[in-house]
Amino acid sequence: MQPQQTICKPVALSGQGLFHGKPATLTFKPAPANHGIRFVRTDLGGIEVPALVTHVVRRPRRTSLSTGEALIETCEHCLSAVAGMNLDNLLIELDAPEVPSMDGSAKPFFDALIEAGIEQSDQPRHCLVIKHPVVVQQEDAMVAAMPCDSDDDSQFLYELDYGPKNPLGRQTHQFSFQNGNYANEIAPARTYILEHEARDLREAGMGTHLNEDDVLVIGDNGPMGSNQMRFDNEPARHKLLDLIGDLYLLGCPIKGRIIAHKSGHAMNHQLVRQLIKTHQGKSRIDMGAHNSVFDIRKIHRLLPHRYPMLLVDRVIEIDGDRRAVGIKNVSINEPFFQGHYPGTPIMPGVLVVEAMAQLSGVLIGQKLEHTGKLAVLLSLDRVKLRKPVTPGDQLVMEATTVKMRSRIVHMRCRAYVAEDLAAEAEVKFMLVDDDQAE
Repeated sequence: MQPQQTICKPVALSGQGLFHGKPATLTFKPAPANHGIRFVRTDLGGIEVPALVTHVVRRPRRTSLSTGEALIETCEHCLSAVAGMNLDNLLIELDAPEVPSMDGSAKPFFDALIEAGIEQSDQPRHCLVIKHPVVVQQEDAMVAAMPCDSDDDSQFLYELDYGPKNPLGRQTHQFSFQNGNYANEIAPARTYILEHEARDLREAGMGTHLNEDDVLVIGDNGPMGSNQMRFDNEPARHKLLDLIGDLYLLGCPIKGRIIAHKSGHAMNHQLVRQLIKTHQGKSRIDMGAHNSVFDIRKIHRLLPHRYPMLLVDRVIEIDGDRRAVGIKNVSINEPFFQGHYPGTPIMPGVLVVEAMAQLSGVLIGQKLEHTGKLAVLLSLDRVKLRKPVTPGDQLVMEATTVKMRSRIVHMRCRAYVAEDLAAEAEVKFMLVDDDQAE
């Protein structure tokens, strides 16, 4: 297994946003193992915005993320550089709503990360290996994730085709992380815009601080102003650069072959969502057939709960104190179905959340088994019940550690029925002495 990576020291870049023109400073900072990639709006008191597709908000011609009032605009070039550096954990501070555009490519971000250096952790890197084809199609545009001959490679093929009357014509580019050179082949490719599109943006009040020397504007006879193409197929390479950045919103690298034809940010995001749904769903179905890691006797030793409040039947996967997957088989014989509701039995949402919290307790308890501590529920946040759970369903739950300290533990939980997300929540526990809990 490859180790997770972060950077050795902070490094900063400053410039103007591409669309809004506001000055911004972006600072890359090291982060611990299993932290992931997160933006932080320092001008808004430190609001964190995880670089995940669940935080994407629709904006034309760019990738934008948000949490509440905190917005991170035009982050695809920055994330592409992070992916090109194979970084897993990073804190990216930003003091404005939009990432600085620099020269419109990923190279300034990549060069800054090179300057910061690479530091490896003792934790293994998590990757999604494509085993089943996933295709997103809209009219004549398409982006697909396919299995690759090597489970260690990420291969990309992008075809750009605006039609025969367009000054760009048809362009293609392919790239392999295993055999290619991101720094020289992809990172320098700049964002571009057609001349009529530039006029439309200016009329809408965006990009008014830029001219043809600042950004690659393509007219009928090619680049306008003093700009020249860095590559014969620079637009196709930049589209591939964007695709790499957008796909990193999965939260981990993709190992497989990505083929795209005329896709843009919205379709790239849709592919990420479909990969999460398809591959997480299939893996959970597969795991449901595996033998228990913890059977009910082991669970009894780790949890104080007993019938009718014990809501974890078995644990099928556990990774230290970082992650656990467990199962609750939902039977019509459950006592709560007698009154919830007669004629239309539905598992109460609070009990679905309780089941996820109990699985978190198993994950915490297997570390605390001999310490005399007990995890007591402290708070719930971002609780969402997305699908009714009914008799005959198998609830497959996942608990992941966000933070574990001496007194407080923060967990992120999800529960699935087949491939469908049924519930999710963030749960905090206080660790108390066992006799104190009584």
